[in-house]
Amino acid sequence: MYEKDGEKYFVVDAHTHFWDASPDNWVKGQEEYAKGWIECFHAYQGLGPKETHWPIDRFQKYSEELMMHDLFEVGHVDTAIFQPTNLRQWYKNGFNTTEADAALAEKHPGKFLVNTTFDPREGDEGLKALEERVKRYGCKGVKLYTAEWRGDSRGWSLKDPEAVRFFEKCEELGVKNIHVHKGPTIWPLDKDAFDVSDVDHVATGFQGLNFIVEHVGLPRIEDFCFMATQERNVYAGLAVVVGGLMHARPKFFAKVMGELMFWLGEDKLIFGADYAIWEPKWQVEGFVDWNMPSDDELSDFPPLTVDQKKKILGLNAARLYDIDVPAELRLADPKNVEPVGVPNS
Repeated sequence: MYEKDGEKYFVVDAHTHFWDASPDNWVKGQEEYAKGWIECFHAYQGLGPKETHWPIDRFQKYSEELMMHDLFEVGHVDTAIFQPTNLRQWYKNGFNTTEADAALAEKHPGKFLVNTTFDPREGDEGLKALEERVKRYGCKGVKLYTAEWRGDSRGWSLKDPEAVRFFEKCEELGVKNIHVHKGPTIWPLDKDAFDVSDVDHVATGFQGLNFIVEHVGLPRIEDFCFMATQERNVYAGLAVVVGGLMHARPKFFAKVMGELMFWLGEDKLIFGADYAIWEPKWQVEGFVDWNMPSDDELSDFPPLTVDQKKKILGLNAARLYDIDVPAELRLADPKNVEPVGVPNS
């Protein structure tokens, strides 16, 4: 729990990772891509405050102790949600897998929720494996990386016919939260696979699922907002928005936040620190302190209230994931007369 000026914030980091991109994990013959990927990630860390930058060797493979310290001891995080990315074409044991995340979560009960992933190109075997992981680890969400390479294929679309069976399986299993990476390109993946143009199709087709668009399609913020405002089950994942823009591009950050608040509103914005690209401490503290600048160019956008920030930093994710929020950290919803943050069950 983070407290500032007498206000208490329940913080859910809805986008975190525990990865291994060390040279020992690089697939022989794919070293160029494995190295290039993690170096591109590392370059993004430069958008945060200078004192938070890591050397590349620590960034490639950080320890469990460091992660627990950065998130829970000093980072103000109450609950973190793992979002896996396999990248097995480049990394022997995978880059950031459900299995590795789950092993860490089991050692620290109550700290993490474990999401899994799927790739429709895996067919029947992939469907079976998805069901096994969900049942074993109690997954309530999946993270999809539509730009991931598989053999000669350099990505897939949410609209692909093969994907339909996987979304149907998610509905069957009660996996309601579909996190989709749609944002900045990471080398060597293809930009087109990160475009948001396939989101509205699948969101309309699967009304029982929540589609959390990670990184809000940046830099295509207008495309995302005009699509998301029409789809009642599309949410904005703020990983990269806060970590990548709040410090390095403050005016652009204000514009992005203003557009998101105007088109989607505070009930559909989900905070994520994107660890270990950026640490949560400075993001949580900075976002609580931040408000819309007094600038003519931003005059369309009102300031954020404390209650709106509380929703964005944790209560919205708690609602989607049925996370039990302590009574003193909930908000009364005047429309429903029910506390925001109470599990849906």
